[in-house]
Amino acid sequence: MRSLGAEWEVLYVNDGSSDASLATLLALAREDPNVTVVSLSRNFGKEVATTAGLDHARGGIIVVIDSDLQDPPELIPQLVDAWREGYDIAFAQRRSRAGETWLKQTTARLFYRAMGRVARLNLPRDTGDFRLMSRHVVDAVLTMREHHRFMKGLFAWVGFPWKAVLYDRGPRHSGTTKWTYLKLVELAVEAVTSFSLFPLKIATVAGIVTALLAVIYSVFIVIHTLVSGIDAPGYPSLMIVVLLLGSVQLITLGVFGEYLGRVLNESKRRPLYFVERVVTGAGLGAPPAIEPTPPAPRCVG
Repeated sequence: MRSLGAEWEVLYVNDGSSDASLATLLALAREDPNVTVVSLSRNFGKEVATTAGLDHARGGIIVVIDSDLQDPPELIPQLVDAWREGYDIAFAQRRSRAGETWLKQTTARLFYRAMGRVARLNLPRDTGDFRLMSRHVVDAVLTMREHHRFMKGLFAWVGFPWKAVLYDRGPRHSGTTKWTYLKLVELAVEAVTSFSLFPLKIATVAGIVTALLAVIYSVFIVIHTLVSGIDAPGYPSLMIVVLLLGSVQLITLGVFGEYLGRVLNESKRRPLYFVERVVTGAGLGAPPAIEPTPPAPRCVG
């Protein structure tokens, strides 16, 4: 950071950790005036914690990065160079992902591609939260205060000129990830339901297709009875139809419930988070002094 020739701060968000993280961060803040610590009152989740960090960041440009050191801080100067070229967003795009299983890498690629189709969202592939954003991009993101948050989707939804910076992601420095496959599935559900009505459309299509199949089967039963007479009661076929219709109805109700639950949570208008304490360093008195290269003129119609 010192090589950039500008004032800077590192803002750590303590999302209700139960280990020695807070004590370690407070010790860093006492030793380095460029360190600021925002400690939340409890664990609110990664997406809300990221929002809390953006709320308290004071710089003219902001970089979001995980604390597990899988994303290299040494890449930040390249992100700043992209900003100086006139881009409002510079995101770090993974060229390779060391230390991750084949299953996780495959499901991640499928997720990004599926989101691009069902949400009609230009979501950069193989990209996490590690990115640089100019001040007005962050201000635009912070105007959206919904509780069910998918930050990568919000970063992409606001638009603005962006540039990808490729890098090789190394293995985790220490510890183990808390992102189980179940939590990743929950995040995927949050992403899809936050930016797409596709699941509701699937439920509608499933209902129409099931109704058509029921009509076709009814016609078949009537014709078969008229031609061949009345058969013995068809218990197996009856159970198949009942189970099929029941499963479709339950799936449809589940999809409706997901969206209805989100509407309920938003209607409560609760704050996204509460801050237990903020320990602010004295190293950042104003937005960064570095200036970007003026971008090429854009024609606005």
